[in-house]
Order: sequence, then structure tokens, then C-alpha cells
Amino acid sequence: MAAVTNHNNKPYEPLEYSTEEGSLRIFGFWLFLAADMVLFACLFATYLMYIHHTAGGPSSKELFEVKDFMIETVDLLVSSFTCGLATLEMRRGNKKATIAWLIVTLILGLVFIGFEVKEFTGMVQEGATLQTSAFLTSFFILVGTHGCHVSIGILWMLCIIAQLATRGINAQTARKVFIIGLYWHFLDVIWIFLFTAVYLTGLVL
Repeated sequence: MAAVTNHNNKPYEPLEYSTEEGSLRIFGFWLFLAADMVLFACLFATYLMYIHHTAGGPSSKELFEVKDFMIETVDLLVSSFTCGLATLEMRRGNKKATIAWLIVTLILGLVFIGFEVKEFTGMVQEGATLQTSAFLTSFFILVGTHGCHVSIGILWMLCIIAQLATRGINAQTARKVFIIGLYWHFLDVIWIFLFTAVYLTGLVL
């Protein structure tokens, strides 16, 4: 299918950048991601500060299951790839393929949340709660904040899929697909830091 052409008939300019409003909104979203990065940096710093403050409660070595967080990691990496495919198909003007890849991404996001809920409930059943120690407080807040971001992304993606289905691909919906893609890739990057600083470090230290 031929690539979507913007209103100025510039085939090499992405549709999401074809209007001044679209360009400004995308720039504004980059600023939001920068601010969100600062939030996560603070949460990471807090977690690393309290990683050994277990107060006699369970430590990371006792709680973390390699299989579960490896599945979460692979799942989120694959979802980032499928989200990228959705953006690619959007730029090709293929509405059905764009929606299909967004749905796959959404499902993978739900799988990720399912494993995270399973992880949290398992810890609570073992007596590892938010109040148990400074380590667990910082852990639940850091990982939970990322999980909340993923949940928001799933709901947001659902709304975009509905808009694509009813309005098709235009400058507005293309911008929204592109921005949700930025958001999802950002969450993937944050998870790589989580995987390294929380789970891998937790098993070693």
C-alpha cells in the first residue's frame, strides 16, 4: 500500500508531522518523557539506597523468581517491536495492519501486567508487603509506578484503536499512534533499567 501523503503533498514528511499542531504536540510529549525520566531516576536512586534495608524481612534473593521476570522482559521487548510495526504500518497508510499490531501490543501489555500482579500477590502472601521494610517499600513503589504507566498505556492504546477504526489514518490519528509508540518504547527502556538495577542486581548483591 502506498505511503500516506500529508496535506502539503510532501511524501517524505511523516504524516504525524504534517501540521504545526502535530509537531508541537510531539515536541511537548518529548518534554513530558524527559520529566518522567527524572521521576524514575529519583525512584531508582531511592531503591538503590535502601536495597539492603530489609529490617529482618525477606531480601531480593529470597523473593525474585528468575523465570517470571525473564518472561516479563521478553514480553515487553516483543511488545515494543510490535508497537514499532504499528507505527510503520501507520506511515504506509495501512489501517487494518496498524490496528492489528496495536491489538497485539495491547495483549502483550496485558500479559505483562498479569505477571506483575502475580509477582506482587505472591510476595504479599509470603509476608513481603509495602510496610515490611524500606527495601520493599522502594521496590513496590518503583516497579508499581512502571506497572501503572503500562496500564495507562494499555487504556490509551485502546482509545487510539477505537479512533483509528472510526476515523481512519489522518494527521491527528497518525500523531496519536506515533506518540503512543514513543510512550511504549520509553516504558521498555525503563524496564531494561529495572531488569538490570532491580532484578539482576538483586540476585547478585
